[in-house]
Amino acid sequence: MRKVTLSEILDHPIAQKYLKRSGMAHAVSVAYHAYRLSLQEGVDSDRAAKAALLHDIGHYEWYTDGEWDYEEYKKNDIHAIKGAERAHKLLIRLGEDRAAAKEIALAILLHTDSYLPDGQLTKNSLQMVVKRADELDEEPGGAHHYRTISLEKARQKIQELDRLIEKGERPLKRTV
Repeated sequence: MRKVTLSEILDHPIAQKYLKRSGMAHAVSVAYHAYRLSLQEGVDSDRAAKAALLHDIGHYEWYTDGEWDYEEYKKNDIHAIKGAERAHKLLIRLGEDRAAAKEIALAILLHTDSYLPDGQLTKNSLQMVVKRADELDEEPGGAHHYRTISLEKARQKIQELDRLIEKGERPLKRTV
């Protein structure tokens, strides 16, 4: 049984602050990708969608002389570390099962390897689903973070995804 819904996460002020910063449309789209992939891979769809929705809440803003500096961001990024911490704290505050919160946070931590030293790291199925879902929505130069969606539209999409998770159904159309 789900202790916390995606809608409850989205409605929390902390989630809204950081989802707006990192790209609400991207977060919602990645959550849908993760849901679809989780059904294909036999992964817990609730945890996959939660990790995907929150995967970028650790983003920092990297500017040089008032302009977004994508190269500086790529060189110094550790958003997955900060995001895992924020997501874990948020989920625990909302009443999520502690083991689920940890698993979701670890999937966020490992959704990218941009901050890791060179080498291979073995990821579990949930972590791979979140990583692949993010990659499916990426655009060159980080443009996926700048697509827009109203909070009301995002809420509608997330409520729809909550219903799909509850019923274990596949989405019928493109999301965002």
